[in-house]
Amino acid sequence: MKKDILFTVPSYFREGMNIMGYRFGKGEKSCVVLGALRGDEVQQLYVCARLVSFLREVERDGGIQPGKSVMVVPTAIGFSMNVGSRLWAPENMDINRRFPGDAEGSTTARIAGALFEKLKLYRYGVQLTSFYQPGSFIPHVRMMDTGRQNPELGCEFGLPYVYVRTPRSYDQTTLNYCWQMAGTQAYSLYAGKTHEVDENAAEQTLRAIIRFLNGRGIIRSESTPGHNSTVITNDDIITVSASSAGLLRRVKFAGAHVRRGEQLAFVMNPCDGSVREVLKTPVTGMLFFVQDGPFIIEHSPVFQVLASQQG
Repeated sequence: MKKDILFTVPSYFREGMNIMGYRFGKGEKSCVVLGALRGDEVQQLYVCARLVSFLREVERDGGIQPGKSVMVVPTAIGFSMNVGSRLWAPENMDINRRFPGDAEGSTTARIAGALFEKLKLYRYGVQLTSFYQPGSFIPHVRMMDTGRQNPELGCEFGLPYVYVRTPRSYDQTTLNYCWQMAGTQAYSLYAGKTHEVDENAAEQTLRAIIRFLNGRGIIRSESTPGHNSTVITNDDIITVSASSAGLLRRVKFAGAHVRRGEQLAFVMNPCDGSVREVLKTPVTGMLFFVQDGPFIIEHSPVFQVLASQQG
């Protein structure tokens, strides 16, 4: 294992922050795995830490294939993780909305640019990421529909679903989109939780990455069988939003199978406990995402339902 300083973020008040990459093997830049780009992505950091430990053993046993190399970057946002801020604290900006970056721009744009210059050289890019809302997803692979995506390769992770999402204008400044446009096969993995460690989801995500690295001929190690992945798109996902604000009391959680008209949650008056709204599923299917914050504001999405396929 080699520890590389990818770049250094200077600071006026303390020593500079080094962005570290852990490199295994030699030769072709085969795959890079990136963890936390936001300061609350604890689960993503944890999965990367476990992956580094695993690859260290694989390399020791001669399991990195000749002429291949893989790099793991656990985090690029150490300052914000130190203070528990999801966004880059000095600017209150999301680094994953600043790609491909700008060497002459703001700090977040310069961080994104320096990082992208290193990461765009790899054949495959895997980002462990999180949703803009706090909540829980069914672990899955996600990619942008840019015309350059390869969902068939995404199935090699062996997760239940590969989600090909139509990008909106603001998605064009995300790492996944910019990776694909630069020629890297890019995959975003949603690893269950975000700001806390979910051991089961972390294990599932770690095994998915190992499965992919084996399947691509980058490493040689034992791996467990995965799912026969189903490719889904925006058309398969139905959003359930709250029209009222208040305390959110969920009665269904991610992974639950629900029937059309079934109750999902109650929105309650936070002062007198009265029910302002009952959220129900408009379709039969599975809860793909569940918002897990204690409060909800008006017109905010609470659930995403993966609609059942009609026979």
